[in-house]
Amino acid sequence: MRGFFHGVKYAIWIAKEIFVAGFDAVAKAFNPATKFDPIVIYYPLRLNTDWDVFWFSTSITATPGTLSMGLRHPVSDNGPITLLVQAAFGSDPEDVIAGLADMEEHLRPSLSKRPIDPKTVAWEPYVDHGPDHHGDLSLIHIYEPTRP
Repeated sequence: MRGFFHGVKYAIWIAKEIFVAGFDAVAKAFNPATKFDPIVIYYPLRLNTDWDVFWFSTSITATPGTLSMGLRHPVSDNGPITLLVQAAFGSDPEDVIAGLADMEEHLRPSLSKRPIDPKTVAWEPYVDHGPDHHGDLSLIHIYEPTRP
């Protein structure tokens, strides 16, 4: 994020997005007809500085309904870094991906010259990989420091 005024403009924009997404998430949470369709998106970053990646991933996590889960190194020499994003309301993955692209372009406006086609971005439904053991804490190792 370069420039003081651009930083202020982005801060105002992301605050509005967080506010709107928060109301949307609350409305969906209290609607019995809402179906949660969590997905994981493999978003190819166009940002290339650590500072920009930090602000982008932080903005995603601060926005209700989305979570930045981590980064993956490029799979090819000139490929992009991939950001893993979980979206709680993923019934329209292309819309979620378009929202991520919009956020990335608000952070770095020059990226609008290199648009992302949401149809080309990989995603998959979130899959629960196991039982919750019904609250059985004996399966969890709790760290207990040794005392002298």
